[in-house]
Amino acid sequence: MEFSPLVIIIGAVAAFFFLGIKIVRPTHRGLIERLGKYNKFANAGFHWIIPFIDKMYIVNITEQMVDAQPQEIITNDNLNASVDAQVYFRVVETEENVKSSQYNVNNYKLQIVNLARTTLRNIIGTLTLKSANSERGKINAELHNTLRNETASWGIIIVRTELKEIDPPRDVQETMNKVVKAENEKIAAVDYATAAETVADGVKRAKIKEAEGYKRAKVLHAEGEAEAIMLVNEAADKYFTGNAQLLKKLETLEASLKTNAKIVIPAGTELVNIIGDMAGVLPMHLKREGNGESRNLHLSSTE
Repeated sequence: MEFSPLVIIIGAVAAFFFLGIKIVRPTHRGLIERLGKYNKFANAGFHWIIPFIDKMYIVNITEQMVDAQPQEIITNDNLNASVDAQVYFRVVETEENVKSSQYNVNNYKLQIVNLARTTLRNIIGTLTLKSANSERGKINAELHNTLRNETASWGIIIVRTELKEIDPPRDVQETMNKVVKAENEKIAAVDYATAAETVADGVKRAKIKEAEGYKRAKVLHAEGEAEAIMLVNEAADKYFTGNAQLLKKLETLEASLKTNAKIVIPAGTELVNIIGDMAGVLPMHLKREGNGESRNLHLSSTE
């Protein structure tokens, strides 16, 4: 089957046209070169370029991430630490920045990785393993600032950096785990001892309060007994005479001192004779104290 020259020409023109159609997505921007020289900038949308003469380079302007990949770094205390980090960045969408990302640096993703690895070696190499683990925020900030300054002419923005891990050698890690475990056990023991001491102190205070209460009760009881004796004696003086008065006082003493085997009364009083006649109590011999005679007579039961 033969085609007419017109059909061939129309087909060739259509193919040429379709070959030049380029669509740029909203997440990308385009750089169009003509015969190897920058020609124009392509925003999102439909574009047509001259096939075989023009060439379009598509650049992603969304946030991207590159992994700096784990590397062994010797710390300041001569320990090998496995260090890994991630870098988040994006190409600025303006024409000049998109051009810079393509013309000012060769493969900016690879260069970011290399720069991040070198920066980490410089930072962590000046720190001990312990300080490196405790100062992750400081390391992240320094890494971010270095990358931002070094890539300022690349047309990109370093959004953030994340230090993934700083792992010591396995034997060192095991030792560190034992140290952490021992410290946790020590803290637990101190907490337990503090709690036990608090409980013991509470029990001690409770016993002290109980003893003070008991003492106070005894004092109040004794004061009550003394007050009762005083009131009875006052009543005996007022309403009784002679031996009846003395007997009433004696009854009061006996009721207050039931547990005592002896009663001490003034010597030379009529109460001695009354007790001897009515209670079966015999007078004891007088005891001399010092240079004078005792003025108190000790009486005991004949039983």
